[in-house]
Amino acid sequence: MQVYALEMDDFCEEPYSLIGIHSTLEDYKLAYLINQNLNTRFYKAIKDLEFKRDKKKASFSIYNYENTNDGFNWFLIANSYRRENQTVSNELLLTSETKTYLIPEKKKVDFFLKICGDSEYDFVMKTIQKIINIENVITAYSIDKNTLKSRDFLIF
Repeated sequence: MQVYALEMDDFCEEPYSLIGIHSTLEDYKLAYLINQNLNTRFYKAIKDLEFKRDKKKASFSIYNYENTNDGFNWFLIANSYRRENQTVSNELLLTSETKTYLIPEKKKVDFFLKICGDSEYDFVMKTIQKIINIENVITAYSIDKNTLKSRDFLIF
């Protein structure tokens, strides 16, 4: 009797393009400026993208936009989550901050723009150029999703 082993790559995964964005803007402000410059309609998702790592809960903000004309679903996802830790020591309240990353190997990326659907290279490059032209966006570039160890966190 033959035994077949399935790998994660054997399952159908919807094609998507991934853009990394470096910016000092807050998530809501970046979504607003992208809406203005790319003629999109991003809105805050009802629930954030939540994970539990090392017994600590992390929540990453996510914005959605569904383009019914092109059939693309867009997601703007924060790459980091900050949490304050408070401890009491000798009657002093000490506060420290820990930062958790959605994609740890891309710590310098502030946001990911995931465009679900089979988009062409020229479309992605034009989108990147429009994002770069937004004030307070440092840079934006295409990311090869196959090079990411943590790409499973982008499947939702």
